[in-house]
Amino acid sequence: MKSLKLAAATLSIALGLQVLRPAPAADQPAAGASGGLQTAVLSGGCFWGTQGVFEHVKGVRQVLAGYSGGARSTAVYDTVSTGTTGHAESIQISFDPSVVSYADLLRIFFSVAHDPTEKNRQGPDTGSQYRSEIFYADAVQQKTAVDYIAQLNQAHVFKHPIVTRVDPLKGFYPAESFHQDFLVRNPRYPYIVINDLPKIANLKREFPQSYVDQPALVAASR
Repeated sequence: MKSLKLAAATLSIALGLQVLRPAPAADQPAAGASGGLQTAVLSGGCFWGTQGVFEHVKGVRQVLAGYSGGARSTAVYDTVSTGTTGHAESIQISFDPSVVSYADLLRIFFSVAHDPTEKNRQGPDTGSQYRSEIFYADAVQQKTAVDYIAQLNQAHVFKHPIVTRVDPLKGFYPAESFHQDFLVRNPRYPYIVINDLPKIANLKREFPQSYVDQPALVAASR
């Protein structure tokens, strides 16, 4: 359990407070699409933090913490934590594309939600279940993700190579209720204070036009 990682998390205070350089906008049209809500599935370390970040993004209606990359039968926290299931701790973002585009979400993902140059880890968390990955739902999402990573590499936005995987979405399985809205319900939890609250502060500072103070909570939509 993550409660056992607090000592390691304390040692990573400097990393947790790191301010990542904002990634440039993607080379494609911004928001303005229509046709109802769309979904995006992303993996970038512990889902407590990534869920917390995207719950504060304008146009996002719900963010579920969960598992993707493995079988339904192994989508259980204790099993996923072994790093043997193929799953990554992931989030499923339901968003209004007339307010925020898929490309906008990727920009936030690469800028403040996680470090895309860390392979099979994020901060104090290690293992393939914490890998950086984009699970695309269709050819448009695939092209957007692949092209954006190429754009970031060409611009040398990061000092180290981007290791983010881009793979087809085969299934997303919501995590246990204990994990949903964990950041909002436990803002003083040491792991959250050290590793995740700085990400939300970075979102507010670097993307003020996309930030909303009231998070889109899972609990509120049930």
